[in-house]
Amino acid sequence: MVTVMKFGGTSIGDGKRMRHVAKIVVDKKREDRDVVVVTSAMTQITNSLIDISKEALDIRDINRINNFIEDIRRKHQEAIQEAIKSEEIRREVRKTVYSLIDELEKVLIGVAYLGELTPKSKDYILSFGERLSAPILSGAIRDLGYSSTHLTGGEAGIITDENYGCARPIRLEVKERLEPLLREGVIPVITGFIGSTEKGNITTFGRGGSDYSAALVGAGLDADIVEIWTDVSGILTSDPRIVKNVKRIPKMSYIEAMELAYFGAKVLHPRTIEPLMEKNIPLRIKNTFDPENEGTLITNNREE
Repeated sequence: MVTVMKFGGTSIGDGKRMRHVAKIVVDKKREDRDVVVVTSAMTQITNSLIDISKEALDIRDINRINNFIEDIRRKHQEAIQEAIKSEEIRREVRKTVYSLIDELEKVLIGVAYLGELTPKSKDYILSFGERLSAPILSGAIRDLGYSSTHLTGGEAGIITDENYGCARPIRLEVKERLEPLLREGVIPVITGFIGSTEKGNITTFGRGGSDYSAALVGAGLDADIVEIWTDVSGILTSDPRIVKNVKRIPKMSYIEAMELAYFGAKVLHPRTIEPLMEKNIPLRIKNTFDPENEGTLITNNREE
């Protein structure tokens, strides 16, 4: 039994939440399942990367870039401290994360000096959110006594076209890349939102693309189910921030979910359903902060 579990930015918003997520993942693994995790960036990191890339291009202020880098380093260092108890694992993860942040700093300074931000460069910059969160979450899982490794979407076998900013998959090598890990009992933690061209260049699927990544991984593995973990208990009859007494919709068809997504329901990325519908793989929307709640199950037929 293979379960793909995707966690959004609010679910991994800080180190304590990451450790909570790691426990949810480990609980699933204890059910004698093969588990693959797809992660978003930490809360607001992608937005801040968009902002700083624009500032690097327009304002070209190196001090602003330096301040941004220190802020992002602090946030991820705090997350490492809270998510991971083992000092040895902390050191390993810190080394990986700091190396990525140094790389990000060089790219941003390059944009400022050259005064150029191509779609390819922008995708590369935006990819750092997920590339920073994945090793921390993987480290938290290892800290709980389970084998785990982190991979980018490209390393996990999601090969895309060169339509930077809104890439489309052209080939999935997910099964070849991940099944050997699963056979060894490893829990792969994959960066959502990003894939890779055949030349190895990072691409992104557009905002909310981590859901789509999870669906592609699920389809590529012929998973038994894909779970999207968020901060609401499934799909609701209305926005609980606006309307009182909303109800959870326990079951829904693929078509109904696609229509909701295309008409703006933020709980799902519009392209998420397509790969799952082709393989008839069920999708469940669950609440990270209320894991016992069954959420919403999306299948070929809502009566199933």
